[in-house]
Formats: sequence, structure tokens, C-alpha cells
Amino acid sequence: MHGIYDPLLTCLSVVVAFLASFTALEGAAMLTTVTSSRRRHVWLAGSACAMGMGIWSMHFIGMIALTLPISVGYDIDVTAASLVLAILAALVALATVSRGQLSVKRLLVAGAIMGTGVAAMHYTGMMAMRMSPSIDYDAARVALSIAIAVGASIAALWLAFRLRDSRREYIVWKRIGAAAVMAGAIAGMHYTGMSAATFADGSLCLSTQKVDANTLALTVGVASTAVLIGTLWIFGMQASRLSASLERATQTIRHLGTHDALTDLPNRVYLMAQAKDLVRRIADTGEALAVLFIDLDGFKAVNDTLGHRAGDELLRLAAMRIAACMRKDDVVARLGGDEFVVVATGLPAAERVDAADAIARHILASLGEEFVLDGAVPVRVGASIGIALAHGEGAVFDTLLSRADCAMYAAKRGGRHTFRHFEDGMDASTLRSLQIQRDLHGSVVHEQFDLVFQPKLTVDGKVMTGAEALLCWAHPVLGKVPLFEFLPVAERAGLMPSIGDWVLRRICAHIVEWDREGLAPLSISMRLSASQFNLPRIVERIDAIVAAAGVPPQRLMFEIGEATAMQDVERTRRVVAALRERGYAVALDDFGMAFSSLAHLKDFRVDQIKIDRTFMDDLDDTSLRGSALLSAVMALARVLGIVVVAGGVETVAQSLKLLALDCDQMQGAAGGTPLAGHEFRRAMAAPFAAGAKVAPT
Repeated sequence: MHGIYDPLLTCLSVVVAFLASFTALEGAAMLTTVTSSRRRHVWLAGSACAMGMGIWSMHFIGMIALTLPISVGYDIDVTAASLVLAILAALVALATVSRGQLSVKRLLVAGAIMGTGVAAMHYTGMMAMRMSPSIDYDAARVALSIAIAVGASIAALWLAFRLRDSRREYIVWKRIGAAAVMAGAIAGMHYTGMSAATFADGSLCLSTQKVDANTLALTVGVASTAVLIGTLWIFGMQASRLSASLERATQTIRHLGTHDALTDLPNRVYLMAQAKDLVRRIADTGEALAVLFIDLDGFKAVNDTLGHRAGDELLRLAAMRIAACMRKDDVVARLGGDEFVVVATGLPAAERVDAADAIARHILASLGEEFVLDGAVPVRVGASIGIALAHGEGAVFDTLLSRADCAMYAAKRGGRHTFRHFEDGMDASTLRSLQIQRDLHGSVVHEQFDLVFQPKLTVDGKVMTGAEALLCWAHPVLGKVPLFEFLPVAERAGLMPSIGDWVLRRICAHIVEWDREGLAPLSISMRLSASQFNLPRIVERIDAIVAAAGVPPQRLMFEIGEATAMQDVERTRRVVAALRERGYAVALDDFGMAFSSLAHLKDFRVDQIKIDRTFMDDLDDTSLRGSALLSAVMALARVLGIVVVAGGVETVAQSLKLLALDCDQMQGAAGGTPLAGHEFRRAMAAPFAAGAKVAPT
């Protein structure tokens, strides 16, 4: 017995399959955006019902499209069972693609379960016809239909997973194309399964409680289409809500971009964006504007002693106090670190100085009160404030900010916890400091740095034992900037690690050049700054630079300031041991400045200690105090096998006393001033350097 397919119903079945596939893709995308566990379960169940009903409807519409020469009906119970199987298969699919990563194993297992469920739904639905004699199936085609179902399920799961991110470009069109592919696969499985069925001549439909085929066709078509369209409408509503959430998230991101994360005050970006409006306002109204640059006094001490957590809490409390001092239209911003800026607008032009002074006094009084940090820790800090004023036309906000910064430095030098107005004749050193701070960042890029070498000599001055590499900066405007002037600025700006790398590379380049010329193999030392020494992998970082240059580690010595070494004794011990294990020599610089250094000198196991220059001043004293202290230090060093270098030796008298005390080496003006690279090369070739050797370790 053969049947005929109705082309309209056949097309309708494919359309329903397409809607079911598109619903599945949208459902997978929506499920990934639901964070609530309860709502997720509700969405998962609803999406599975919609998708399962769509697949089931496609199946029955396809069956009804087949017109047999006998009256056909469908058993209600078996038909309902096939619907449950379709929903369960959809549930497996959506649960798989909406969580975590889709591994190959999970994809194959879930695809096999879903495909088997769809095939079971199909053949259970055909059982609802209750044919007599029973439907005869071609085993090969049945197997093929199941294979198509499993393959289509795996492809559907993969596509749904890949297209669940709604932010991808052309995502709607990609889902439409994927839904078309999935619909074709589902329809292919159905009609392959139908082609496997053979109805015997004279067959009868024995379904009890049967539903008329035409009634079922109308009910299934209308209901499934309504459910699928309704589901897509719900997804659209949810997408609208997500769009609103995305807009709120965008606003939050925009807020984070213009406000400080720690204090929630406007940041530099926001301040500079408002600058034009602020300046234009005073030009239009004729009123005055005051820029107050605020820097907390004593913040670094709190941060270093109590930790960064306490420092952050102090900054938050300080920001709240500063904001509480502001008037309605004033702007307060945090520039970074412990620096804040207040822009006071609407000041009467004739009384602008008094008005700005009143604001500054209010802020100082507020910040001068005791802060109580977490853990009931009371601390006191002050503030230094610089003020720059402008009124009328021609004001430039960048200039005002720079002038207020300059005045703040003058306030710090004036005793701290006070304020100063910018003056045209303000101390030139403040402007110089600002210029150094501003230009230091580009100094390495523009190759303004160079090295000079301070010789180390035996105390009798007869043999050069090595040299210390010192950094010098030839500023294009300021000329030669002393090391003590720009080094603290570089340390605060976080530039010392990169500058230190540059110094080490330059030292290695010099050593390679000197060795090529056959000069004496002297040991060259460099000082590791506090920020450089505290880098997590400082030893590996040094190794990489030295190895790249091909310089033996024995040619290098690294000096560590005593204060730096005492910050974390256990870490210092590990780093020193690692450096010496690799062949580098290590010196403890500024020895005598930290109170507990003698107790840890044995643990550090350094190769050399450099006596702080303050000890040299005592040698010029007529008392024996300085000599006694040096004698005790050198006796201890002898026991530990450590070389002693006296730093800052300025006079012949000092060198003679050091010679009498049997000091090992000296460094300072008495032994020679720092030499540029070419000058030091000539000194290495001089007769007195002929006996030069690497400093003993």
C-alpha cells in the first residue's frame, strides 16, 4: 500500500522544523545570560518544551502529509509519549550547550542521546497509528535515519554552542543559516524514517481513542506555530531587557573610566574633560577660579609601616573629608597616589585670594584631624596645598594645574601642612623639580643617560680594585642633573626597574669592549634600587641580561642599600644567596645606617660592605670615637671574611687613618672623581692599574 505526500503540509513541516531550530539557537543564547539558578531552570524547561514541541510537530505534520488510501488516526497516549520523548531530547540538547565548555566527549555523548531520543520520538509516533498488520520497516533505512538523527543532533549542538554569544558580528543571520541547516537535517531524518516504513495492502488503523488526522493536523500546526512564535517573542523581550542591562553596564564602564576605582572621585580623565567648560565659565561670568593641588603629608610612612590595605583605607577617608569641604559646583578629583585636585569655581574676582584661602584652611583642618583606620588604628597625616588662581579670559587649565603643583612643592618645603599660592618669582628649584619629573620618563628613550665610573682603590692608592658605575643624566635644557636629584623622582615614578636594566646592559657592553681591547679585568659594581631589588624575579632578570651580553658573572658586583636589605631580612638572605650562587659578588652599601645590620651581617653572607660616608666625618674629629667604630666593624668583617670599602673618602688625612686601621679599599674624591667611559678606559691602561685585579671575595 503506497501513500502520497501533500506538498503544502510537507513544506509546513520543514518550516516548523526551521522555527524549532531557530528557537533552540535563541534558547541556548538566552540561557547563557541567565545568572539566577532558579530562573535558569525555568528558562531551560520552557525552552526545551518549545523546541521539543516544534520537533514533535514537524514529525506529525510530516506524517499527516502522507495520505494513505485508508482512514488513519492516532492513539492519544502513544502520541503524548512521543511528545515527552521530543521534549526530553530538547532538554538534553539545551542543558549541554548552555553550560561550561563543550568538550568533544560531551558533544558526542549528548548528540547520541539527543539523536536517539528524536529517533525514538519518530518511531513512537508512528506506533500511535496502531496498524494491522504492523508496519514493516527496512532495517538499513531505519539505521540510516537513526544515524542522520545522531549526526544532525551533534551538528545542532555544536552550532548552538558556537552561536550562543549574541555579541558576535551578524549573529542573527548566522543563526538563521544554522537553523536552515538544522531544519534540513531534521526533515531528512524524518522522511528517511518514513521511507523505511512499508504498509501492507489491506492494512487497517486500529487506534482506540483515536484523533482524526485532519483535526490533529490543524491542532498541531496552529499550536506548534503559536508556541514557537510566542517563544521567540519572549526571547525578544528578554533580549530587550538584556539590552537595557548592557546599557547600564556601559554606563558603569564609562563611570569607571572617568572615576577613581578606590575613592570613586573623578579622575584626571574626567577633570581634563571638564577643564574647557570650567575655564569658559569664568570667561563668561567674570568670576574667578582656584585650582588647589593637595598632597598628603606622611602618607608614605603609613603605607610602608601599616601596609597597602591601611594606605587604601586612609585614601578613601581622606577623599571623603576633602569632598565634604566642597561647595555645590566645585570639582574634586584624585590624580593618583595621594594627590588630589580641587577646582573651586564661582569665586568673586575681587575676593578670590581670601576665598581660596578659606577653602584651603577648611581642607587642612579636616585632614589634620585624627583618622581611625580598620582595626581601630589611629593615625595623623597632614597635607600640603598649592593654589593657582585665574579670572577672566585667557586662562589655560594645564598651566593652572602645573602652577598649583609647583606651589604645593613650595608648601612642602615651607614646613608641610600648610598652603602656598603660586608666584611668578617662586623658587626656581620647584620648577626644576617639576621639569625633572615631567622629562624623566623620556630620558631613556631619548638616550640622555650615560654612565660614569667611580674607581675603587686600595687604601694606599696604589692599585685600582674595581669601580662603581654611576648614572648621570644630561638634560637638554637643565644640563647635567645630579644623581641625588633625579633618582628619588625615578623611584617614586616606578622607573627604576627599567632604568636599572639599561644600566646593567651598558655595563656589560663596556666590559665586552674593554676585554676586546685587552684591558685589566676589573670588577664593576652597580647599586640595585629598592624597587628593583624587590622585583619578584630579580635574579632571573639579571641573569637574562648578563647572559645575553656574554659577560662572566664574576665581573659584576651588585650593591644593596642597608635600609633596603633590612626591609625583609629573609628575602634579602634568599636573593643574596641566589646571586652569589650564580657567581655574582654582593656588597652591602651605606653600612652603619640601619640599627640591626650587625645582627644580620653573618646571615646575609655578602662579599663586601661599604662604610657609610658619615663615618668618614668622624675620622676628621680629634676624638677617637670614629676610629673606634671603624676598628670594631673591620674586626668583625675580618672574622666573617668580608672586604671593607670606605665610601666618601675626601681627604688625605682620612685615607691615612684608614690605612692605619688596615681598611681594604676606599672610594671617594681622595681616590679620584667619577670618570666618563673613555676616561676610565685610559685609567685602566695607566701604570697604577697594571696590577689591578678583581676584588677578593
